[in-house]
Amino acid sequence: MTQHNAIKLFESKKIRTVWDDKEEKWYFSIVDVVAVLTDSPNPRKYWSVLKTRLKKEGSELATNCSQLKMKSADGKMYLTDVADTKQLLRLIQSIPSPKAEPFKQWMAQVATERLEQMQDPELSINQALMDYKRMGYSDNWINQRLKSIEIRKDLTDEWKRHGLQEGIQFATLTDIIYQTWSDMTAKEYKRFKGLKKENLRDNMTNKELVLNMLAELSTKEISESKNPETFQEHKDIAAAGGEIARNARMELEAKTGKPVISPLNAKTGISTNSLLENGEDEK
Repeated sequence: MTQHNAIKLFESKKIRTVWDDKEEKWYFSIVDVVAVLTDSPNPRKYWSVLKTRLKKEGSELATNCSQLKMKSADGKMYLTDVADTKQLLRLIQSIPSPKAEPFKQWMAQVATERLEQMQDPELSINQALMDYKRMGYSDNWINQRLKSIEIRKDLTDEWKRHGLQEGIQFATLTDIIYQTWSDMTAKEYKRFKGLKKENLRDNMTNKELVLNMLAELSTKEISESKNPETFQEHKDIAAAGGEIARNARMELEAKTGKPVISPLNAKTGISTNSLLENGEDEK
């Protein structure tokens, strides 16, 4: 079951969501929904009291609600009570709120947008573009990042074609690619940039993104050519793809006298750095 965490906004308030590819449905954080509908200063307590009451009433919602890991305010992932659209509609009936109807309309819009994106991948790309713009990234960086997403998907599709499993096998191969071209595992690379749970690629400079794209594109091309049958062969190919990017990195560093790998991240100025890399004045 592949899940994708996302933040959705209702009247400027954040609601944590998870899209489940297998079930093709959204799950919403119940606490976040309660916070929106009630404006309670302590939505967790409100939900706890409501859940106890619903259990006494024999409500299936209270006894059957699922838990999924979602990022909390401290940046850590915790198991959180969630509800799908159908369950959430029943929950809303139990909470007197003038926002109930607007919230139902918002839920329908969220569901429709996701279905449209599944039919037309370009809509997902446009959504990602707008999200990155809101976070302050430069147009040049956004273009590189969107291209890197496409190349990454091509690579993971190739791995899936060979029957590799998302999770530990994908992570192992990705680590080999990173370590070969950058001399750091993903964990070490994130530590170097001062990251914790953040996405590493979202915190790369243009040069880092380009070299990582070269490594992943090379890995995919070599895999298609050699048609590996064992996981060890896939690991060897990941190293070969990473080596192509490493050679490019070493040559660029030798010609410019500057390191490619940067400690900069999204918070410390990769957007500004992207402008400077392309010869533009900081404004």
